[in-house]
Amino acid sequence: MFTGRWSLFTVLVRRYEFWVAIGLLLLGVLAIRSCGKRDVDKNWQRVSAYGINFPMAYKMHGFDVSKHNGRVNWDRVARMEADGVRMRFVYIKATEGATLSDKQFAQNWKGAGKAGFPRGAYHFYHPTRDPHKQAQNFIKRVTLKPGDLTPALDFEVVNGVADEKLIDGLQQWLDEIEDHYGIKPIIYTNGSLYRRYIKGNFDKYPLWIADYSNSHLNDYNPNRLYIWQHSQSGWVKGISGPVDINTFVMDSVRIAELRL
Repeated sequence: MFTGRWSLFTVLVRRYEFWVAIGLLLLGVLAIRSCGKRDVDKNWQRVSAYGINFPMAYKMHGFDVSKHNGRVNWDRVARMEADGVRMRFVYIKATEGATLSDKQFAQNWKGAGKAGFPRGAYHFYHPTRDPHKQAQNFIKRVTLKPGDLTPALDFEVVNGVADEKLIDGLQQWLDEIEDHYGIKPIIYTNGSLYRRYIKGNFDKYPLWIADYSNSHLNDYNPNRLYIWQHSQSGWVKGISGPVDINTFVMDSVRIAELRL
């Protein structure tokens, strides 16, 4: 009788050990699958002074401006801090297409530098315009110095251009800018254009994504995603109207990879 009971006990113990092992194995698989993913869902905090929620898992936040933001009081922007959040970098629109320049660029560029912001310039790309002329438009108007951020290609429209021609044009602009400034430009785009044109074609370039959800960040290559524009409706002292807010999603020291 005792032998039978101990045999049954042994079987139950072995079954228990088997299921514990299975459970640990599943946990290990889940841990591996989640490796490299960014978990921001539980780290959002509303910062009333800015009027928006911030992904507080990251510490380096910034913004971008153009003529549409009017005249910027850069001293007020630099002094603003709320709940530990302050603006630590800025991208400024410089040019558009083959001939246009932003009328506030020179003033914004000077003001941002004087206020101590790491600053970068961006070009709004038109696929129907000559990419060489677009690159030269940017080069003619933007002089960078050590410490400035890498140039940004703002890719938001297709304008009916065939995929192959569009990709070739983007590559030409990127190549000419890299040859001139000696650093790879960063590509700004949205999720839809990223999936259609950037992913698989421009994976060697740093990425700046506009995605206003808080659950899609892992859709993008974690080794190339540097900047996340997560809001178009922030409020920053010294700037009239809503402001695009961006967050640097790499370890903060890696911003050096985007600086001349």
